[in-house]
Amino acid sequence: MSGLIGKKIGMTSLFNELGKNVPCTILEVGPCVITQIKTQERDGYEAIQLGYLDKNKRNTKASEGHFKKANTSPKKKVAEFKGFKESYKLGDTISVDHFAENEFVDVTSLSKGKGFQGVVKRHGFGGVGQSTHGQHNRLRAPGSIGAASYPARVFKGMRMAGQTGNTKCRIQNLKVLKVDKDKNILIVKGSISGHKNTYVTVEK
Repeated sequence: MSGLIGKKIGMTSLFNELGKNVPCTILEVGPCVITQIKTQERDGYEAIQLGYLDKNKRNTKASEGHFKKANTSPKKKVAEFKGFKESYKLGDTISVDHFAENEFVDVTSLSKGKGFQGVVKRHGFGGVGQSTHGQHNRLRAPGSIGAASYPARVFKGMRMAGQTGNTKCRIQNLKVLKVDKDKNILIVKGSISGHKNTYVTVEK
């Protein structure tokens, strides 16, 4: 699917035609520069690589040479997209007007990282015995995690404590409520995972 790179600005709400208050997310999308065009003959598949936001520090010679081919400066965020119906050249710029109001898009982002968490917060456990039976110091413990001498191991996928969040999330079929071409703003209905200023990819 074709798309663009952007970042999450925050959340707000808009009133629809029925007077209902609709929660929505504000995204700054583009402008993105075409930094590489992949072809079936050379790369084995067809795709367009886009770059977003200028990167001014810690550029390697290899990255500088890569972006120099597109006659642009090194970029902070790079992503590939397939399915562009339009024909573009290396170095062309694609802005937020690639999207239109009332169409549906898929947004991929990185969720908020919450560090190492226990089973109550991570999986919604109720605690051993639901705080009864005299378990004065075991209220948020996971309880039994396996059988006895057989099978004598813990099965893979057991819900236990561990790192929470900081995972790639994809929210599908979000309706585009408003497109501001002057400010590169895209407003979509609903919420998107991640903190403010997190990078997102918007596909249609």
